[in-house]
Order: sequence, then C-alpha cells, then structure tokens
Amino acid sequence: MPVSSSQGLAFDYIVVGAGSAGCVLASRLTESGRHRVLLIEAGGRDSNPWIHIPLGYGKLFTNPNVNWMYNSEPEPELNNRQIIQPRGKVLGGSSSINGLLYLRGQREDFNHWRQLGNAGWSFDDVLPYFRRSEDQERGADDLHGVGGPLAVTNVRDPHPLCEAFIDAAVEAGYPRNDDFNGPEQEGAGYFQLTARNGRRCSTAVGYLKPARKRHNLVVASEALATKILFDGKRAIGVEYLQGGRRVTARADGEVILAGGAFNSPQLLQLSGVGPAALLRSHGVDVVADMPGVGADLQDHFQGRIQYRCTTPITMNDTVNSWSRSLLAGLNYMVARKGILAIGAGYAGAFVRTDPILASPDVQIHLIIFSAEKLGAGLHPFPGFTMSVCQLRPESRGTVNIKSSDPMAPPAIQPNYLSAQLDRDTMVAGMKQMRQIMAQPAMAQHIAEERNPGPKCASDADWLAYLRNTGTTIFHPTSTCRMGSDPKAVVDERLRVHGFERLRVCDGAVMPTVVSGNTNAAIIMIGEKAADMILKDARASSKAPKAA
Repeated sequence: MPVSSSQGLAFDYIVVGAGSAGCVLASRLTESGRHRVLLIEAGGRDSNPWIHIPLGYGKLFTNPNVNWMYNSEPEPELNNRQIIQPRGKVLGGSSSINGLLYLRGQREDFNHWRQLGNAGWSFDDVLPYFRRSEDQERGADDLHGVGGPLAVTNVRDPHPLCEAFIDAAVEAGYPRNDDFNGPEQEGAGYFQLTARNGRRCSTAVGYLKPARKRHNLVVASEALATKILFDGKRAIGVEYLQGGRRVTARADGEVILAGGAFNSPQLLQLSGVGPAALLRSHGVDVVADMPGVGADLQDHFQGRIQYRCTTPITMNDTVNSWSRSLLAGLNYMVARKGILAIGAGYAGAFVRTDPILASPDVQIHLIIFSAEKLGAGLHPFPGFTMSVCQLRPESRGTVNIKSSDPMAPPAIQPNYLSAQLDRDTMVAGMKQMRQIMAQPAMAQHIAEERNPGPKCASDADWLAYLRNTGTTIFHPTSTCRMGSDPKAVVDERLRVHGFERLRVCDGAVMPTVVSGNTNAAIIMIGEKAADMILKDARASSKAPKAA
C-alpha cells in the first residue's frame, strides 16, 4: 500500500517510532492479518552499509542521516560539559546504530519493578517474552529461546586481550561467566551480539523486514510525528509531516508511542500532555497536567581508562595499516569474521563494588581500540580502552521541550553524578577495574596507562577525572515511567493514566533502568506490549454493548 494512502484513512493502531520496540509492535500487531497498522518513523530506510557491519556503529555516531545527534544541556556535575546523546533516526532506531550487545539485565531488576506495584513485570512474567524474541545460537533452554526474530550470537573470534582480561578477572577473584544472561550475571566473559552470520540483526531486519510484506502494514518513513490528536481524553489519531505535507491519520483502536526515552515524552508534551507550566511557557494548550512526563530520566554514566598495548594486536594497528585493513576486509567478506564482526564491547565483566551487595552494581567493557573521544580517529599506536558504568544510578534528570516547534530538539538534562551514591560507585568501580588490570595475565599487555595515568590516585583525583572526561553509555530510560504514584505516566499495561486508547511502549516506561545494556529489555517491552494490546482488544470486542 503506498504511504500516501495513510492521509485521512483509519487504522486500528498507529505506532509512532520504528525503533527497538516500534518494529516489534508493527510486526506482532499485523501477524494475524486482522489489524491495519500505520508505523511512523522520522528517519529513512536502513540502507547505509555501515549499519549492517557490526563494527560500523563507530561510523554512525556523527551521521545526521541516521542519528538524531542530540546533546545534553550543560551538566552541572560534569563541569558544565554537554554530553552527546546519540539516538537512531532510521528504521530500526537505536537498534540500527548501537553496539549490538545483547544483555537483559538482572532478575532482580524486573522483580523490583513488580515490587513497585507493576503487576505482570516480574522476571518470571517477562522471561517468556525474552525467549519469544530470541533466536539464540546456543540453543533453547529454560532461559533462552530459538526461532524468534532477533538473532543472538556468540563473538565469532576470541582475542588475546579478551582472554587476558578474563584470566585477570579470575586472578582478581571474580568467576568466569560464559553467559551474562544465564542464572547469574556476575563474572567476566565475552558478550553476545544481536547479529547473524556476522551482520547486525536490528529490529528493522529481524522484525520489520518480513512484516513489510503484509498488506495490513503501512510504513511512513521520513515522517515526523508532530501531534497526537484527542477527542477529550481519547486519542483518535496522529498528525505528521512528510515530504513537506501535513498528514493526518486516524486510529480506530489505539495510538502507541514508541519513540524512546527522548522522543516519546517530547511528543506527549507537544500534544499538551505534560507539566502544565512548561507547556504554557511554550504556548502549548494543556490537555492534561502530568508532571511525570519527561521526568525521572535515568541513564548509565561511564568512565574510561586508556592503555597503550605492548604488542600490535589492537584495532588501532589494523585500521592504521593499509595491508592489515585489506586483510580484515577480505576476512569479513569471505568468512564474516574478524574485527569488522565485533560490537562495541568484546569482553567484559559485572562486579560488585561492595561484597555486601546482592548483585553486581558495575559493568566493565573491554574495547580493543583507543581514541581521544567517541567517533574520533584511532590513536597511531597499539591501544585499547576499558570502560566502567554504574548499573543502578540514583541520579534523575528530565526531558523537556524547548519550543512548540516539533523539529526543535528537546532539552535533555540527565544530571549525571548528582547523587552521592553514583559518585561513590563510579570511583570504586574505576579503582576496581584498575586492580583487575594490574593482575599478571593483563599486566603483560600494558605498556602504560595512558589516561588518566598513575597521577590519578586518590578518590578526589578519580572524581575529578570522571567529571572532566566521563560520558554516557547511551541507555536513557524512564521518562514516561510505569507505576501508580502521582508522577507515574503509564499503568502496568502501559496505558497513559487518565487517557483512553493511548499507550507508551518503549524504554521510557521502565520504572528503573535495567542493570546492563537496554536494547534487549526494550525489545521485550515491545513483545509484551503487543501481547497486552491484542488481549485487551479481544476482551473489548467480547464485552457486552451498552443498551
């Protein structure tokens, strides 16, 4: 069906955002063939070849054709630095530009969601949706699934630095862990990737590509949603801009926001749903005063240590040599192996900064290259990077519109390190990582700790270093938080409080950020949301009609 035919037509469901959750929703809601779905995406097709080569994520940090290129507002605890906030602006959303790591988080994360009053969100409740999404290379068991749309695979080649890091972690007293999504998260090992045969498996590839063959799915790409349309407190459609035209689409069933932790609250606020004073200050008519829309932003902050390697075995050495680059390219083309087939983190660890903690509170990534900053050229010497991120931050931020113009980026204020616990945990995590790196297995590969170097010794030194150089690890959540308290935005079925036929179904609904990379959990949210939407529709159709 041509995209232009969405003008004035009615759909059963309109999904705004074709990202990690949106592609899942579009696929699952159209499977039966009974429901007509419009999927609206501000970006274009995922045709950039670097999207599909796992290592190509590094080429997408500064590409406005596939990336919203957001920045935070000046961060008070980071010496007023503005921190990059890349988000996917392309079919597949951030699953098309991320580092491909497949991590669900901890069992305790989801049990905590349930303890907060969100029925149906304990680990046992959500596990079937994780398993349903997966095509796990390791096979099916009680915790993993096969046959799903999302390919999950092992790293295709071991690496001497990764082996050394895992051995060093064991020397430091941590267990080896060959499955971070298994019974226990703690320990050191290789990460799994959302890839198949050495190519990225985004939700656009795994879910949307086969769904686009269905007659009941319309995909409007390069289409910017500008407003949710209401009849009182009932969502009845969406207005969007496409090709210089203003298009209106009607929803006979539901409007479902899946724009992510930045764009979902932005669209609600532009539509009159949010903090009343903020909306009035920008000339937006208030439909509902909801102070929680755009509040409670959570993200994983990270600090990095750079090392000069004793031997030329890093990605720096390959990229800076035409002959090695040629061989790497040939290896990838022929066998889909080598450095082009790896993601943002090759190996890593989950550790506790205090033994009294019930589960890890810090994640470590080993990255086999080094550069002055994200997206910059690699150093001309053998180098690699170690990263630490705090898993359960207490700092909370906001996402607020700065204008009634839907094309203007929102004000993103994460407030990194504003909580004392976050400062203490990050300092402890950096020190702990340095202890692992000092173990014999790893020390033999280190010519020097280049940055921050031995001059960084005290807790005050570490905190100053983090404030000068720390950044995000790209996991924003919780800006349309699920719950029943006055600031919660959606209920346990992801329906916006006080509204009919309006849901948010993406990472914005997480009550608290999961302890690990967020993409797998957001895909799970899409799976569970689709199931709830269809069940609610069936229940509604069977309900007796009023006389």
